[in-house]
Amino acid sequence: MALSGIQIFKMLPKKNCKECGCPTCMAFSMKVAQGALKIEQCPHVSSEALEALSEATAPPMKTIKVGTGEGEYTLGGETVLYRHEKTYVNKTRYAVSLCSCMDDATIDAKIAAIPAVDYERIGERMHVEMIYVNYGAEAGADKYLELVKKAVATGKTLVLGCDDVEVAKAALEIAKAVKPILNGANASNYEAMNALAKEADVVLGVSGANLDEIYDTVAALEKAGNKNLVIDATGASIKETYANAVQIRRAALKDQDRTFGYPTIVNTSKLAVKDKYMQEALVSLFTMKYGSIVVVDELGYAEALPLFGLRQNVFTDPQKPMKVEPGLYPLNGADENSICLTTVDFALTYFIVSGELERSGVPVNLIINDAGGLSVLTSWAAGKFSGTSISTFVKENIEGKVKSRKLIIPGKVAVLKGDLEAKLPGWEIIVAPLEAVQLVKFLKDMKEAGEL
Repeated sequence: MALSGIQIFKMLPKKNCKECGCPTCMAFSMKVAQGALKIEQCPHVSSEALEALSEATAPPMKTIKVGTGEGEYTLGGETVLYRHEKTYVNKTRYAVSLCSCMDDATIDAKIAAIPAVDYERIGERMHVEMIYVNYGAEAGADKYLELVKKAVATGKTLVLGCDDVEVAKAALEIAKAVKPILNGANASNYEAMNALAKEADVVLGVSGANLDEIYDTVAALEKAGNKNLVIDATGASIKETYANAVQIRRAALKDQDRTFGYPTIVNTSKLAVKDKYMQEALVSLFTMKYGSIVVVDELGYAEALPLFGLRQNVFTDPQKPMKVEPGLYPLNGADENSICLTTVDFALTYFIVSGELERSGVPVNLIINDAGGLSVLTSWAAGKFSGTSISTFVKENIEGKVKSRKLIIPGKVAVLKGDLEAKLPGWEIIVAPLEAVQLVKFLKDMKEAGEL
């Protein structure tokens, strides 16, 4: 069970040194109990107390790392059931399914399509992060091992779906350097699979016929000294899978049952065979309801755009607004002589405005001000998007990069025009239309009139 602030306080040195950033050891203890600080931030805690407190104050759901290099991902570590309670920590990862039961042409086509989705949204790279490599026994071991080689060559993080011990051993020889997940342990083979996973130093996936069987298998693996696990929550039906995912997470976080405190895998390609529309719906469901890795047959742009947008909304801190990095963003091939347009750093505003600017085809230098992630009118009312803040940002960050001295401001803050003209001498301040959708015609008319 989680410790109270008083219990943590009793194990601290009580120096009140303030080196942790808190005024007293009691204040520090309370923040550790709330999960706001980590016990390691106390520089004077004894090693014995640190070991005891680290275990007691650790999240009930373990944090598991998979993959290597740029493909290393952190799973689990969640502390709340609902995002609004605090925040979710480690986002759901999406995996495209490959199977040795597929013909070579299909496999090659699916692998070739994987790199197609790769774009950036609000400073985050959106792409296929994992490949689930499923063993089809009817195709034989050799074809599976060839498929594993092809999957390794993609550079993606792998999940090896194989419950045959000998085939899994051979697959790990090929893939162990990229630290895959070996998703193959069950009640009948967990001892042999555990030995393989430990020897290769990889994460072991555990599945079962029902939750009781999964629980017992996980408990047995923990008793054998392996806590580097993930749980495959995929059941025989959508209803069963949903129940599994929810009950596993609730048992870990609400009931503090650490045996179920592991990340989960949900395989939608098994739940909705060859039904990409149902799979898309299920991926969205398990992004919100506790899937750490969700497997899907394909992830093209049509599938990726809504899913990555949903995931980014779910896995952001609700207490922190989504915003883009302040700076200069040249659009449509803009150079130092192109006209400038400014707006706030609220992500939704940025994407709407930049989308309309790109649609106009007119070269524009988009200047994003630091407005605390608020919308135009909200930031203006809060004093974060004012004549002073805009002029200061332009002088310090923009004037040395552009030769143009024309600045378009949002129509909803037209009141700033006079103030900006006074604080930015030499600049022509132009008021844009009230709505972003009107920017296309506005810029084209300016271009035709020779004002750009």
